[in-house]
Amino acid sequence: MVWLLILIWFVQVGSVPITNFTNATTSNATFPATGSNASMGLHHRQNDWVKTPETREEDLQFDLAIVEGDILVSEDRLAVKSLWPENEGITSIPYKINDDLVDRKETMLAAFKMISDQTCILFHEYTNEINYIELISGTGCASYVGFQGGAQPLYFGRACNVGNLCHELMHALGLHHEHTRPDRDQYVTIQWDNVVSGKEDNFKVKEGDTQDLPYDYDSIMHYGIYYFSSNRSPTIDSKKRGVQIGQRNHLSPLDITRLNKLYQCGKDMHTETGKI
Repeated sequence: MVWLLILIWFVQVGSVPITNFTNATTSNATFPATGSNASMGLHHRQNDWVKTPETREEDLQFDLAIVEGDILVSEDRLAVKSLWPENEGITSIPYKINDDLVDRKETMLAAFKMISDQTCILFHEYTNEINYIELISGTGCASYVGFQGGAQPLYFGRACNVGNLCHELMHALGLHHEHTRPDRDQYVTIQWDNVVSGKEDNFKVKEGDTQDLPYDYDSIMHYGIYYFSSNRSPTIDSKKRGVQIGQRNHLSPLDITRLNKLYQCGKDMHTETGKI
């Protein structure tokens, strides 16, 4: 009888309800509403501050390697073919939406429109083309960089919004992350001590063409200041005061210029938004 009473006392006093534990670890969390996280709501700012929709790669492994959180790399490292080809002088990229994403078509159209409104690049529904973007459901957002050929997957998770998808489309069109360009150390400081262990490669400089364009803090291709933080401290600090980095709300003027230079968009570029 004594042992039974001791057991009952231990269960009532010594245990911690799981629900209370969860609340204790999240209810007092504070995280500045910065960059893409600012538009994701309180839950994402508090609980998912390390992994934005672009960086949730756990379920996107399959037969692919993933670098920088949202960039797919095939086993064939020479697979990148660069720019999407023109057809009769027009760059119009076919897209195919998987059945489990048809309810998000309006969101996808809005992301396509962000690009086609400002450039000569168009998007149209897949018919029987050999090369096309296939929008697939995933935990987060991920894309190859540049034209690959064939059915090119682009992962679009439920947590991803219009801006996240636009970011991935920019990858698919051939653009890398802004914070990894060769001259980035002149403009930002990477706080390596704050980066999640094993994610350091996400911040390493990559060789590439800057197109002779200035560094763009406002680029939709720039990481936010807390991406992959291990301790809720910034992983990227700007060397210029008063600038916000990591937005996923719009194409910056330099994003637009970069795409137009890349695809050689002329002065009479197509901007009819009804044909996406």
